Amino acid sequence: MAKILIIDDERSIRNVLVDILSGEGHSVDAAEDGYVGLQSMKSSKYDLIFCDVKMNGMDGVEVLKKMMEGYPGQCVVMISGHGTVDTAVECIKLGAFDFIEKPIDLNRLLDCVRSALDPKSVQPEIKVQKKKKNNGVKMVGESESMKFLREIIERVAPTDARVLITGENGTGKEVVARLLYEKSNRHGEPFVEVNCAAIPNELIESELFGHEKGAFTSAIKQRIGKFEQANGGTIFLDEVGDMSLEAQTKVLRVLQEKELNRVGSDKVINVDVRVIAATNKDLRKEIAKGTFREDLYHRLSVIPIHVPPLRERLEDLPMLIDHFMKIICEEQNISPKKVTAEAFEELCQHDWSGNVRELRNVVERMIILCGAEINGDDVRQHVNLKYLGANK
Repeated sequence: MAKILIIDDERSIRNVLVDILSGEGHSVDAAEDGYVGLQSMKSSKYDLIFCDVKMNGMDGVEVLKKMMEGYPGQCVVMISGHGTVDTAVECIKLGAFDFIEKPIDLNRLLDCVRSALDPKSVQPEIKVQKKKKNNGVKMVGESESMKFLREIIERVAPTDARVLITGENGTGKEVVARLLYEKSNRHGEPFVEVNCAAIPNELIESELFGHEKGAFTSAIKQRIGKFEQANGGTIFLDEVGDMSLEAQTKVLRVLQEKELNRVGSDKVINVDVRVIAATNKDLRKEIAKGTFREDLYHRLSVIPIHVPPLRERLEDLPMLIDHFMKIICEEQNISPKKVTAEAFEELCQHDWSGNVRELRNVVERMIILCGAEINGDDVRQHVNLKYLGANK
C-alpha cells in the first residue's frame, strides 16, 4: 500500500486521519506543522501528502510552494476549514492534486485517496484513456429499471448521438458513460473524462480547449485541451451543470461547428468528438434561473438517460453487496466475509443518499473493520459514519 504524510497542526485531526488511513492498510506519518512536514520529506519518500492550509507559522500554501520547488510532481492534497474558491484555485495552480474542505467527509476522503494513488490520474478528476481494451465496466442489478437502462445503452451506444445522463450523485452515471463508450464504434479511440465541478471557472476554458504559451501569466508552455485529446473518440463532460456560462458558449460552438480555438490563438482546429454529458442537476430549472443555456441543453440531450437512485431499486442491494464484496476482498487480499440476514435488513433500511458510491464505501469499511461475519450491529455501527475532524 501507499506511504502517506499528514501535515496538520491540530492533533485530533492528525490522529483521526492517521487511524483511518492506517486502517485502509497505508503506512502513515504525521507532522504537527509545515517545518516538520518538510523535514519528513527529506528523510522519506511519500506517495501522497495531506496538508492543512491554515497552520501556525508556515501556512499550507507556503508549504505547498516549497514542496513543488524541491519535489516536483509530489502528489499533495490540501485541506482546510476555511476554504475559498480563490484558495483552491491558487493551490491547484501551484500543483496540488486536489482540495478538500473541512469537516472532511469520509467518502470524499477515501475517493480522493483512491484517485490520487491511481497511476492514471494526472489532475483531480480528469482522466484520459486511449486505445484501452474493455476494463471490466459493469452495471450490476436485475431490477426492471436496470434492465431498461441496459436496453437503452445497447440501442444508443453504436450511434454517434449525444447523450445527457441525469441522476443523483453516486448513482453510476460514469458507469453508463463508459458502457456507451465501450459498446460504441469509437471504442479504442480516446475516452477523455472531465469533471466540470472539480475545475475552477478560471481554468476550465484552458482545460477544455487548451492554450498557447504566454496566453496568460502561468501559461509557460502550450497545452492541448481535452476536446483535442478526444479527437476521433469520446469526451465525457461530467457535472456539466456546473460549467460557467462563458465555457458553455464555447462548448456550444464546438458542437455546432466542430472546431475550436486554443486560448491565446486565432488558429481554427477541427475536431471530431462524440459528446456524452452528465449532471446531478435539473437543467430545466437551471435554464429558468439563467445559469444554463437552453440551446446547449437541447444540443446535449439528443438522447436523455436517467439513472435511478439506489433507494428506488433496493432489490439490487444483495447483488451489489456481493459484487463489491468480491472486488474489495480481492483488492485488499482479505478472505470473503459473510453478511447475515439481519445485516441485509439493516442495510435496506438506510436511505442511501450517496447511492451506489456510498454503498461501495460502506462495504469496504465493514470488510476492513468487521470480523468474518458482518451482522446487524456492525451495520448500525459503521453505516452512518460520515465525518472526520471539524472546522478549525
